[in-house]
Amino acid sequence: MLSIEHLTKMFGGLAAVNDVSVHFEAHKINAIIGPNGAGKSTFFNLVSGMHQPTSGKILFDGVDITTMRCDHVAKLGVGRTFQTTNLFEQATVLDNLIVGHRLRTRSGLWDVLINSRRLQAEEKECREKAREALDFVGLSHVENQFIADITQEERKRVAFALALATEPKIVLLDEPAAGVNPEETEGLAELMKKMVKTGLTVCLIEHKMDMIMGIADKIMVLDHGEKIAEGTPEQVKSNPVVIEAYLGSDEDAAA
Repeated sequence: MLSIEHLTKMFGGLAAVNDVSVHFEAHKINAIIGPNGAGKSTFFNLVSGMHQPTSGKILFDGVDITTMRCDHVAKLGVGRTFQTTNLFEQATVLDNLIVGHRLRTRSGLWDVLINSRRLQAEEKECREKAREALDFVGLSHVENQFIADITQEERKRVAFALALATEPKIVLLDEPAAGVNPEETEGLAELMKKMVKTGLTVCLIEHKMDMIMGIADKIMVLDHGEKIAEGTPEQVKSNPVVIEAYLGSDEDAAA
């Protein structure tokens, strides 16, 4: 589904991502791990169109998206969450999610001025899609609550739902379990498995190794912008280069 060929991103003289090639299969959970500053979020920014690469190629479902704008990439089916969950604090959960499906609508300023039938139909559709996404992530009961009043774990689920409301084929999740407790982490892991079961592809960045090793089908390891390993959780966990660069000592890796 996602094919990366010799991807490089330079910021001045610094290579944030350096000659990375990797392939992610459809309907799988793919993970990217590495130390802070390894280039993980920059990699996501390149795939989602937020940054333009210095060189290399990005193919999504066979389409070259290397130089596409982020809104065009999203319309092709690339959903995205971020490390920091930025939502409209004084708006309801449902109103935050209605924005997501606007990606798929065609109404313009004229439709708004005359309150056209198309606008009314699309507003209804956006509300329905938002409720579907909320139900999927298990938050139907908080749709009328303000974002400011829900928990951190619920905010994470809202971020998932916002990505789902765009009707993606692949979802890029940037540290989805950051800031939540072990029980909540397990719940988010189950939600990712559910996404794959319904036909989506998941690619996530995460530092919680127990979760990654338990759910990932494939892991890519970055260090200083370079890919140093890829494979199954067992292959990565036992790779001495990965252990030295990221996972720690043999004793730490086995713990």
